[in-house]
Amino acid sequence: MKIEELEKVYAKLPQVAALAHEIENAATRRIFLEGLLASSAPMLFGSLAAKCKSPILFILQDAEEAGYFYHDLTQLLGTRQVLFFPSSYRRAIKYGQLDSASQILRTEVMTQIDKSVFIVTYPEALAEMVVPKQTLNDRTVVIEKGQEVPVGDITKQLRELGFNEVDYVYEPGQFALRGSILDVYSYSCEYPYRIDFFGDDVESVRTFQVEDQLSLDARDRVEIVPELEADEAAQEPFLSLLPQDTIIATKDYLYVRDAIDAAFQEDMPLVTGVQFMHQAEGFRRIEFGHRASISDCSIIRFDITIQPLFHKNFEMLFQAFDNYLHQGYQVYILADSAKQNERLKDIFAQRAENEGEHAQIRFTPVDKTLHEGFIDDDLKVCFFTDHQIFDRFHKYNLKSDKARSGKMALTLKEIQQFEIGDYVVHVDHGVGRFGGLVRMPQGDGYQEMIKLTYQHGDAIYVSIHSLYKVAKYKSQDNGEAPRLSTLGTGQWERLKERTKQHIKEIARDLIKLYAKRRKEKGFAFSRDSYLQHELEASFLYEDTPDQLKATQDVKADMEKARPMDRLVCGDVGFGKTEVAVRAAFKAAVDGKQVAVLVPTTVLAYQHFRTFSNRLKDMPVTVDYLTRARTTKDTNRIQKDLAEGKIDIIIGTHRLISKSVKFKDLGLLIIDEEQKFGVSTKEKLRQMKTSVDTLTMSATPIPRTLQFSLVGARDLSVIQTPPPNRYPIQTEIHTFSPEIIAEAVNYEMSRNGQVYFVNNRISDLQHIAEIIQKYVPDARICIGHGQMKPEELEKIILDFSNYDYDILLSTTIVENGIDIPNANTIIINGAHNFGLSDLHQMRGRVGRGNRKAFCYLLAPPLSALNPESRRRLEALENFSDLGSGINIAMQDLDIRGAGNLLGSEQSGFIADLGYETYQKILSQAMSELKNEEPEFLASAESAASAADSAAGKTSPASLASETSNISWVDDCALDSDIEMYFPDQYVPSDSERMLLYRELDNLANSTQLELQLDAYRKRLVDRFGAIPAVSEELILVVPLRVAGKQLGIEKIMLKQQKMFFYFVSRDDSPYFQSEAFGKILQYVSRYPRKCNFREGKGKHSVVISEVPTVASALTICQEIMSI
Repeated sequence: MKIEELEKVYAKLPQVAALAHEIENAATRRIFLEGLLASSAPMLFGSLAAKCKSPILFILQDAEEAGYFYHDLTQLLGTRQVLFFPSSYRRAIKYGQLDSASQILRTEVMTQIDKSVFIVTYPEALAEMVVPKQTLNDRTVVIEKGQEVPVGDITKQLRELGFNEVDYVYEPGQFALRGSILDVYSYSCEYPYRIDFFGDDVESVRTFQVEDQLSLDARDRVEIVPELEADEAAQEPFLSLLPQDTIIATKDYLYVRDAIDAAFQEDMPLVTGVQFMHQAEGFRRIEFGHRASISDCSIIRFDITIQPLFHKNFEMLFQAFDNYLHQGYQVYILADSAKQNERLKDIFAQRAENEGEHAQIRFTPVDKTLHEGFIDDDLKVCFFTDHQIFDRFHKYNLKSDKARSGKMALTLKEIQQFEIGDYVVHVDHGVGRFGGLVRMPQGDGYQEMIKLTYQHGDAIYVSIHSLYKVAKYKSQDNGEAPRLSTLGTGQWERLKERTKQHIKEIARDLIKLYAKRRKEKGFAFSRDSYLQHELEASFLYEDTPDQLKATQDVKADMEKARPMDRLVCGDVGFGKTEVAVRAAFKAAVDGKQVAVLVPTTVLAYQHFRTFSNRLKDMPVTVDYLTRARTTKDTNRIQKDLAEGKIDIIIGTHRLISKSVKFKDLGLLIIDEEQKFGVSTKEKLRQMKTSVDTLTMSATPIPRTLQFSLVGARDLSVIQTPPPNRYPIQTEIHTFSPEIIAEAVNYEMSRNGQVYFVNNRISDLQHIAEIIQKYVPDARICIGHGQMKPEELEKIILDFSNYDYDILLSTTIVENGIDIPNANTIIINGAHNFGLSDLHQMRGRVGRGNRKAFCYLLAPPLSALNPESRRRLEALENFSDLGSGINIAMQDLDIRGAGNLLGSEQSGFIADLGYETYQKILSQAMSELKNEEPEFLASAESAASAADSAAGKTSPASLASETSNISWVDDCALDSDIEMYFPDQYVPSDSERMLLYRELDNLANSTQLELQLDAYRKRLVDRFGAIPAVSEELILVVPLRVAGKQLGIEKIMLKQQKMFFYFVSRDDSPYFQSEAFGKILQYVSRYPRKCNFREGKGKHSVVISEVPTVASALTICQEIMSI
């Protein structure tokens, strides 16, 4: 059922009518609602919304409680009626760090305050002053559809109000003018506005997404408001803006007063607790806390119990549900995903199957959730939330999150942009530097070209139709500049050839291995049991789609008679271990033993804890074996393993030593395989042929490699971050002992631990002394890479056992380490790290169910170079786990490729640049298909026989799809027709470059027509009507695709003629092909305008009367249809 229907159910409660009556009676000034617990208060006010004529200001105890209260109200009423009023600072007011995303929400409240709405806030937000209503009205620009107003007047007004003019708007307080389109990011809405003019008339007004700059929905009227916090002239308390009939609802007035006092700072315009109390006296008040702090009030009593804690114990859950149903209660289960409710139904149905029909439990699923479930004993209803049943963290979202995403989009975009001086790679000429876009005269008009400079100042000009040959140079993280290539020496070609040969060798070996393994026989595990369902349902987090797919793939592989060899890749904290736990349990249920192999003692112990916790109520035994265990323990474990008493054993490479014997090993799980030595890998390879193997890696594997090479093993990639993880609060500061002390003290006050990362070993001792001075009772340990491995291991184990409060280390702390109790990380000199390093280090905290903090200590932002500043800001704005995956992917792809193909490949990647390396890789694979079809066929026949049963495509069969033979890698285009994006249409060079590249990449898409239509729509939306020269440019892509299909190496459009150039080898099978036959037929069909030429071993066709790209495309389409 829909959650809105719950309001109607709850509105039947007599107390709801009683409260509505008291609110209508103006004489009632004070009301106390006794006994409201969990999310019953939002449910009560949600049911009352339709009857309530007065605005209500809800003041909760702190920002988090207010966030959840707002979330509950919006789930019931939508976001139109409910507004959130936050503090305009990123953290405590005293640090003075303004947050523009929060300012948007504050301004939105101030502009809509006269309408009858619910406003949710907290003391720190009320402590700040706001501008008076009159100032707000004076500084608001209203724009309506159909209004007549010159664009110049509006831009002048915007400048006076403090808006900045930019190329594209990404943050509040910016505007951009492109032709007839004005984009403005007002402080009153989480989305920017796009105003389209026709002359001086406002033709349309719409909001748009910052990330892709595309329109969302149309508006008839918008209010543009500048930054108000900067206006310190006249300010007044927020309560002075409220209409006189507003009701203030809070849990505890005295607490609010004290919290406002606590936020007070002498040198800032803030409200005191006494001022607040004095103003609040003038309003009607409702309290809904534990006890009334106001006297002479009307009291309405509720009989409410909070949702019991089940701790994922399904027996307790069944018991509780049975009891409530027998007493005549109605049970509702609230979940944000239908899948969760389905899971519960399955668990209940399974139980009914096992225990008989009388055990059937019926509940009503609800499509959205509240924060905390409760039972109303008067109404006899239970509202249970699924995240509490499964012990999961529940997260709320605010509208301001959308405003923050713009910053991230900008950073990602800037990473991809070509700036003058950047290193770029041209597939045919090698590494050069980008020299910008230049206009070159050609024929009667102009063409836009890219200038690339090489060694000795040589330069080449590349047509915008050949952009696909140019890539930004990306290489290892060490920041070393690449060597520029020298034109005309042949050295670049030799390097490409060497790389290709190497890739082919690797590919051959992998395909042989694959074919051999497919012939082996293994053990087929049985289908999932009810125990398996129960284990999966008790997972703390909701499965992400990727995780679910990985689990299903692994289980499907295990159920086949062929040995599994699957690789699961995913970023730190993306839930790979859970996939391993499920697979291990599945094997154990079938009576097979499982060995989990990890690279370090610390990880072994950590996995042991994870597996033990997850499987504690299940009928399996888990143990671990490392060099840290005593001889007595080791002997006992070896004996138990041989007798089959241990189901799951976790350990380092000791597990595969000769002394360890298994009774019946069925599954081998390997974590971070690339970290093991050569001899260990060799032993593993021998074991793998007959045992199901699951390998996990935290290094993302590049997309292109996934198909071409990794086909040698089945691959699951977990790319979506887990939902509902606590976001990690990330803050940038300068190095200051006070901030460090505050962070450490806060973490220690909640019995947590702190990582402190500093990359210079020589400074570690000095920093330890500073911390000890400011936090005398902190227990500090130091770890770095120059220690003996045993020593370092002991320190990390002691830290994970809570013998220390602070681990002060270099980045050596392995990213596999998972200490749920460490939830603060302080990174000193953060500007010296790459984005992916920062992202991975931050991923070490926030793994449990506590709020985590990450402090980035760096010099003041104004003193940093733009790149470092951007990196830190992107990280600060994106606190969610995995939001940085896109950026991290870029750096990590490079490492991933190195790990996957062996370290020597990293050298090639460094020489060629990453994107070019990928291109050469796909070329090598297609050459391998053409050169050695027999070899691939033999590998394929073995693979496809085994695969047809699995319904999968093997890499060999991917490699053999040559029925659709392409005779040329690509069709180049040369032309004197004018085609480009004019400056007046797309003003910024770097944006034009991105648009040219995006258009160029469409040539590889499968649904070209649809993609081109979408591309045109995006252009019209962002820049207005497309000029004729740009329309010509867009048609180049389908023309090149058609040319490639017809086997034409190059098409030239000059002096209203079209020239086709073909492959230069006379003996090429192309000249016997169907494609060439069609061209010959066309030439003979139109002899007057076509001419076939031969000379110097070159074949070409000339077709006259071709004035435009559109006419050239029509001819190619006609040839193809013959």
